[in-house]
Amino acid sequence: MKAIKNLITAASLIGAIATAPVVFAVDEYNVSAGTTLAGEPVALRGNDTVALAIGLGPVDGHARFTHVHDGVAYYFASEQTQAAFASNPNMYVPQYGGYCAFGVAFNKKLDASPRFADIVDGKLYVFLNAVAFEKYLEDKTGTLAKAEKNWPGMHHVAVSKVNSR
Repeated sequence: MKAIKNLITAASLIGAIATAPVVFAVDEYNVSAGTTLAGEPVALRGNDTVALAIGLGPVDGHARFTHVHDGVAYYFASEQTQAAFASNPNMYVPQYGGYCAFGVAFNKKLDASPRFADIVDGKLYVFLNAVAFEKYLEDKTGTLAKAEKNWPGMHHVAVSKVNSR
């Protein structure tokens, strides 16, 4: 029974990875298809990355609290979280450009949902869905080690090129 459950889980994960939509990207960032009025693409589906990075979970950001970092717009829930980000963006930006950390471990740039996030050693990691997140939780250290090893070769490569390998 356990073997069947593992097989079903693996098949679900492979299906999710194979059918994940290609997301518009600005170089190495996972961004929404929409843009701000000024034309910058929006990160983290408009969620407040500071709230996510400090463990509050997904909190909707608002366009009136926007900060652009490296050509990508981040929305915030308040002036306070916007100011925290502006003072130290690298502390709050999700790892791997906001792509699914589990996908990066398998050499894929997959969309990631702020609903599935983890903070390890002060770094924010986001994941495609519940299946990818659960698989990551089975071996956090191994998954992140693989992702760290793979990311430099994927960092400045277009999503379509990475995912067609």
